[in-house]
Amino acid sequence: MNYHEMENNQVRLTGTITGKPRFSHEVLGEGFFELSLSVKRLSGQEDIIPLTVSERLLENHETQEGQTLCVAGQFRSYNKQENEKSKLMLTVFVREILSGNEEENPNVIKLTGYVCKQPVYRTTPFKREICDILLAVNRAYNKSDYIPCIAWGRNARYAANFRVGEKITVTGRIQSRNYQKAVGDETVTKTAFEVSVSKIDKADSVEEYTQSII
Repeated sequence: MNYHEMENNQVRLTGTITGKPRFSHEVLGEGFFELSLSVKRLSGQEDIIPLTVSERLLENHETQEGQTLCVAGQFRSYNKQENEKSKLMLTVFVREILSGNEEENPNVIKLTGYVCKQPVYRTTPFKREICDILLAVNRAYNKSDYIPCIAWGRNARYAANFRVGEKITVTGRIQSRNYQKAVGDETVTKTAFEVSVSKIDKADSVEEYTQSII
């Protein structure tokens, strides 16, 4: 396994468990469960982030609703069929359950990958600058995860000039965002997940972009 494929997608979260573990799937006799983690922002708002956890990790840790949990892993994507359409789903694949430290940043992610769609730059009605980036992050066994990222202000202006195929490194946090969508005659609330970028660089110009954040 390429070392960089382990280091180019790193997440660490500390939050509160919401709900009970739900069985998701099984791979080679190993069961995996879904959990939701509520992670507070500095503003007091909460992000509800989905986790995928092996039953082997859950055996040695309490995962009751309301309990604090600190995890390290990777932000991964997969396609799910809904109403004969393929939908991109995102989850934090937990590699390790850690001892939490309240003084540490409760939500940090670092990705190194390739711009796989032309970035979309825009401004809000309040003149706030935003740029949407879709990042392809290589994983072991010739797989890739497709992670939507959003940059703000001068980072948005910088990212707007990236080309498809360009290799970049982003650091930030995972955020959840509710939005309204018309489904037939009804309007339903859906949740999107993305990386809110605090720092962004061209990867080739960052000498130690593989340094661990965990």
